[in-house]
Amino acid sequence: MKRAWCREREGKAWRSFMPPLLVWGALVAAVAACGGAGEATGERAEQGRGNLRIVVVTHGQSADPFWSVVSNGVHDAAADMGIRVEYQAPGSFDMVEMSNIIEAVVASRPDGLVVSIPDADALEGSIRAAVNAGVPVLSINSGGDVYSGLGVLAHIGQSEYEAGLAAGEALAGAGVSMALCVNHEVGNVAQDLRCEGVSDALGVGGGRVDVLAVDLADPEDAVERILGALAIRSDVDGLVTLGPAAAGPALAAIEQGGREGEIAFGAFDLSPEILEAIRDGRIRFAVDQQQYLQGYLPIVLLTKYLETGTLPAGGVIETGPALVTAERVEDVIRLTEEGIR
Repeated sequence: MKRAWCREREGKAWRSFMPPLLVWGALVAAVAACGGAGEATGERAEQGRGNLRIVVVTHGQSADPFWSVVSNGVHDAAADMGIRVEYQAPGSFDMVEMSNIIEAVVASRPDGLVVSIPDADALEGSIRAAVNAGVPVLSINSGGDVYSGLGVLAHIGQSEYEAGLAAGEALAGAGVSMALCVNHEVGNVAQDLRCEGVSDALGVGGGRVDVLAVDLADPEDAVERILGALAIRSDVDGLVTLGPAAAGPALAAIEQGGREGEIAFGAFDLSPEILEAIRDGRIRFAVDQQQYLQGYLPIVLLTKYLETGTLPAGGVIETGPALVTAERVEDVIRLTEEGIR
């Protein structure tokens, strides 16, 4: 992996992006990508590592701005480890289709499986089928609260409730007393936890949160729903979106409603549009869960688990949350262009 962070691994700029809990993970990635581990990887591949096949199944498509970075991490790690990977996802947020994909993958007998778990009730059967078939499974992104009960070995991601708390505290610090939490994936437990965290953080100071459901399959309708909520609730002075694709409709609604400068807007996850809006002062912050690592680390960990039977202790490897604000947005924009933020 020869991307920008590799070139800066010795510099303060690179280290500033990594929360303390990620130092070991960053070192794993840096060694595999930038140094002498490359020769070891080649030797392993010659000895049979190239026959290893790991499949990643998530609820988000690799064409999505967020999940494309996860996919980059997956494929970079596969190249560094010298193994084969496949990335699969349903065409939309569809738990029945995702469950079917997992079942089909298990039937193909992969050496390892990586899954996201946005709805444990819907995916439990297919994930347990993988575990019962002897396939080692790691979870990423969503599922940190349920993974162990399903037989999954470890989880890589952020605590969604804690991320919501961080967003809520940032909004409270901006003086927000009434916020909208725009949920674009109703049924995704992770989104509910984010809104819950925002609500609890604002509630400490007497603030309140209303949850607004939107369907991003119809962006114009999403704009209208947010615009309507802002028109009805003139006391709304804060807004948070829960994914990168929701930021555009929210920005449009704020502009069309003439509420620019009146609403403190916070977003979850990164996209070029969100980062440009932070730079321009239209979005106050973005909650970054560093999804590149959510793609990269499980491939490295499963490869080593298959070779050594070992995993880091603790179960949950946290990749966030970290807030991106105007003070460091330019550096993050540069890394986003590299496909790793």
